[in-house]
Amino acid sequence: MDKSKNKFKIGEFSKLNRISVKTLRHYDEIGLLRPNEVDEWTGYRYYDVSQFVRLSIILKLKQLRFSLDEIKNMFDDGLELPTAEMIRAKIDECRAEQDRLARQYAELIGLENDIHGGKTMEEIFMKTLPAVTVASYRKKIRCYDELFTLCPNVIGKEMKRLGCTCNSIEYGFTMEHDPEYRSEDIDIEYCEAVDAPFAESDCLKCKHFDEVKTAICINHRGGYNNFQESITRLLQYIEQHRLTITQLPRYCYIDGIWNKDDERDWLTRIEVPIAAE
Repeated sequence: MDKSKNKFKIGEFSKLNRISVKTLRHYDEIGLLRPNEVDEWTGYRYYDVSQFVRLSIILKLKQLRFSLDEIKNMFDDGLELPTAEMIRAKIDECRAEQDRLARQYAELIGLENDIHGGKTMEEIFMKTLPAVTVASYRKKIRCYDELFTLCPNVIGKEMKRLGCTCNSIEYGFTMEHDPEYRSEDIDIEYCEAVDAPFAESDCLKCKHFDEVKTAICINHRGGYNNFQESITRLLQYIEQHRLTITQLPRYCYIDGIWNKDDERDWLTRIEVPIAAE
């Protein structure tokens, strides 16, 4: 080390900062952290003390989920630290990741219970679905989380404006109209049972469903990402008993985020109408 000039060769800078030379060269190539000096004859890279601070900021922000592009753009804008808006965006990303990990954790616990003889799904049963008049709202939604914002903020308000009230049987369900599975931009129809027919609006339509004599049902507990497990059990049952599906499956939300804090306590009844024997 040349102490008189307080500059450090790339190897020295690498060891002192506990970061590989390969990484430092990459940072140089992308313009994120360039050496303070490059000897034109030897090609040696030299760093000075100020770059220890810059590298510390880079490494800290990487730990906080900032990408190298984001950090470089920040530096290019003359900033040494992220703005409040940038930090808030990362907080939101972390919260979403935390929620995803919480769901994954719950599913792993459920799988562990399955392996040890526990039950994550209740038994299949049959029931009659009542004839019902509904307020129907159909829309392409980004994901199911959007639906539970639409229910109180759009559908409920429009029902109130039109003067239609929920039926005493408290029957609400969704049906998916896409010809194939979609994880986003889902063509979904939400139906809420009402006391009587009403004048339609652009938002809500009045529909009537006849009684379904027989529906094969299962109570699905937990989040909505693993509906497929319950649907598979229902379809296996239907196939084994040579039954014929007559309508789209209905997803009837009984307990959920609106009244249960723990996702494991959410309850959805999946109903598949079949031809009466």
